[in-house]
Amino acid sequence: MNQDWEDRVTAAWATFDDHPEDDAAAFRAVIDALADELPPDSPLGLFERACAWDSTGHSDKAVPLYREALARGLGEVSGYKGRRAKIQLSSSLRNTGQPEEGVRLLTPELDAPSDELDDAVRATLALCLSSLGRDREGLSLVLGALAPHLPRYRRSMAAYARLLVEPEG
Repeated sequence: MNQDWEDRVTAAWATFDDHPEDDAAAFRAVIDALADELPPDSPLGLFERACAWDSTGHSDKAVPLYREALARGLGEVSGYKGRRAKIQLSSSLRNTGQPEEGVRLLTPELDAPSDELDDAVRATLALCLSSLGRDREGLSLVLGALAPHLPRYRRSMAAYARLLVEPEG
């Protein structure tokens, strides 16, 4: 889509906190109107609609939209939004009782080219793992993501993160 449309979507999301929680439909209507400007099968429109449902507490309605956006090539249209969709879909899958699918979706993202979403991948994957009773693996991911941001103890925290999942020797 063009930059004007992207700018208007960004501006709409900037107003999200201005909408009362009890009137989530009004915010979704704003996003729907923007998505309606695109062809009905546009992965961008599907993604924005999914985000709006998700952000207003309806993971169940967001899941099929995220899936459809990815199936229609969101990652090819925007690699960044494709990665966001995988993170958000995994979170929604966890919220709807399907954390194992979230783990399957996000695990390959650990080896994807690095970007500003790396920590979100690890945090969301950690939540999915925890929902499956795999807390040590989840804690390892979170500590590993946190370690580079610490002013001190980076090396030791990274080592502790590894030790949580390495077999005892």
